[in-house]
Amino acid sequence: MTETRLTGTREGNAHFDPASLQQWWPKPSRPRPIVIFGAGSIVSDAHFPAYRKAGFPVAGLYDPDLEKARETAARWGVEAYASVEDAAAVEGAIFDLATPPAAHARILSAIPEGSYALIQKPMGADLDAATEILDLCRKRKLHAAVNFQLRFAPMMLALKDAIRRGLLGDVVDFDAHLALATPWGLWPFLKGLPRIEIAMHSIHYLDLVRSLLGDPQGVHAKTIGHPNHDVAQTRTSAILDYGDSVRCALSINHDHDFGRKFQACEFRICGTKGAATVKLGVNLDYPEGEPDELWIHPEGGDGWVEIPLEGTWFPDAFIGRMANLQRFASGEDETLVGAVDDAWRTMALVEAAYQSSAQPATPVRALPET
Repeated sequence: MTETRLTGTREGNAHFDPASLQQWWPKPSRPRPIVIFGAGSIVSDAHFPAYRKAGFPVAGLYDPDLEKARETAARWGVEAYASVEDAAAVEGAIFDLATPPAAHARILSAIPEGSYALIQKPMGADLDAATEILDLCRKRKLHAAVNFQLRFAPMMLALKDAIRRGLLGDVVDFDAHLALATPWGLWPFLKGLPRIEIAMHSIHYLDLVRSLLGDPQGVHAKTIGHPNHDVAQTRTSAILDYGDSVRCALSINHDHDFGRKFQACEFRICGTKGAATVKLGVNLDYPEGEPDELWIHPEGGDGWVEIPLEGTWFPDAFIGRMANLQRFASGEDETLVGAVDDAWRTMALVEAAYQSSAQPATPVRALPET
């Protein structure tokens, strides 16, 4: 199975069965054992639940905090390794790096050449670090992908399938609107980092946009913090330049902490013939979250249709992400989605957004003197 960038094909989908849209990546026939590096909250909230639900075998995990590693391993019934080297020695494993960017290079240097690996986003702290990771993977012939798992969420796979079938026509508008309260304290390693919002959060949205629309010509962006806390950035506005036919804008505010009533976390995608709207429920009251939603107003239809979703971003997207890597390792998939070469381009877009944010805006002319 391969992933393609999408434009409408106009196959005459005036009537369609919403339950027929693809929501799952095919599973591998013989999954390899998984070795996880890291025992942070994302591992217990998403990686382990996803792999258990999918029936993927997890051999064990390593974390430099050995007590935390042992507690997590005991909770999930797997082995806790005493060192990176012990974890890397598991034969035939898929290596799952659920680690901060600063730890990626050491682990990728320790696993055997030619291994299959999944790298937690971001690929590096900045584009230079991502380039070092790319070079390291090429030098050691590692088959590595970055964990941009939003592409594999059931709602997003269904959205891509709808676009592929021509239900929206050609996509001409993409809006991301977030106004919510994110509990940044769940990730203590973020404290003191100079890049947060785009590099750690909106990077998912930028990667998804690339998978739908391809690479933009450029980006206009501004990302800032908030006076109520010390996280480097928590609010971002960005416009991706796709020329004169496609408009793409992101409005992200993680500090709308005034109750649930007017909070939002949604994408709106409009085409020449139809439209879709997506609710990303996990971000609302994270990590418990709310149900995801996907609504489509199809070409030739007379109203909005809710797509019955069979899963959620967390943890089900992690199943699809790992399934593709496993199937690529076994030869069942021809393409490794989000491979490091492709992920580097997402990192380049992130870098361009930060560069844009650091540059002065176009000044507004002053009123002429009389």
